[in-house]
Amino acid sequence: MTAPRLNIDLDKIYHNAHTLVELLADRGISVTGVTKATLGSREIADVLIRAGVQAIGDSRIENIEVMRLAGLPVAMTLIRSPMLSQTDRVVTHADVSFNTELDVIRKLSHSGQRARCIHGIVLMVELGDLREGIMPGDLLNTVGETLRLPNVAFKGIGTNLACRSGVSPDADKMAQLSALAVSIEATFDLTIDIVSGGNSASLPWVLSGADIGRINELRLGESILLGCEPLYRRPIDGLYTDAITLSAEVIESKVKPSQPWGKIGQSAFGEKPPSADRGHISQTILAVGLQDTDPSGLDPPCGIELLGASSDHLIIKSDCCLAVGAEMIFQLNYSALVRAMTSPFVDKVVKLQSETLNKTEEVSNG
Repeated sequence: MTAPRLNIDLDKIYHNAHTLVELLADRGISVTGVTKATLGSREIADVLIRAGVQAIGDSRIENIEVMRLAGLPVAMTLIRSPMLSQTDRVVTHADVSFNTELDVIRKLSHSGQRARCIHGIVLMVELGDLREGIMPGDLLNTVGETLRLPNVAFKGIGTNLACRSGVSPDADKMAQLSALAVSIEATFDLTIDIVSGGNSASLPWVLSGADIGRINELRLGESILLGCEPLYRRPIDGLYTDAITLSAEVIESKVKPSQPWGKIGQSAFGEKPPSADRGHISQTILAVGLQDTDPSGLDPPCGIELLGASSDHLIIKSDCCLAVGAEMIFQLNYSALVRAMTSPFVDKVVKLQSETLNKTEEVSNG
């Protein structure tokens, strides 16, 4: 097999997804499996569906189109606000989209009329993380305007926390979202289908046994793929943290000084050289770099220290010299996974039932 590559264990992904689906079902919460880190992988989406997710969510309509064309039997949700330039594609391929702008919802209504379909609308509410969301004071007006439009159906509300600013989805934030749902139902005499309480960062709150109020859906990606929660990157009990790993190949292994010599300026990426002189060290270079992944998001094996990276090289310190041609396996955080999955230079090898399939999964958009 070639390297660098992502080793994708579908059995472990299934276990993680099924475990979370069962845990949350006991609390009356359904799961939307988020595939945005997998570039619309049909095989991974199929595993999530078999594990019991209620819907597939993705932030790119291009990924949803790939999965829709694969014939996956599940509802598709666009979890990023649609672009005005893509509303025709959105109503054609996505059943529901998350929205924050009335201009976009009006355009979705027009696109729905042309396509003779009804498109579902979830309104995202700003609760402090300062990414996307309607301010709470403007929510009732936005709901009212949405209800008046043809060919769109108001499905519910949601929020996004812990992505831009790290704001925790705690009991107070979730109570605010529940209260907004109750207010909408009372004002417009309707029942909300979806109250989406956030992403994998909401799991510690839900699994603590807290009162979930009106929350009935979570959008899970990182917890399923990597087995951890995003707030503190702590592993979740009972889940695999190595369902996806990165293999890289050694292309140089030498003993070198720990300090550079000569007139020193900036590195290619504006970094400063190490300040501490550690004498001579066993330095190894792996054929993977910033063009392929986020090196800061790699978790190396025991005894390995990451020293730095350039576009195409990852430099490590090891307890002993490693053989050229040897491979090293890293666990990844979400940032490293997203970049590695996107890189055309990183192979994606799918493993199922302890047997590596004789193919590299195509993950390009079409």
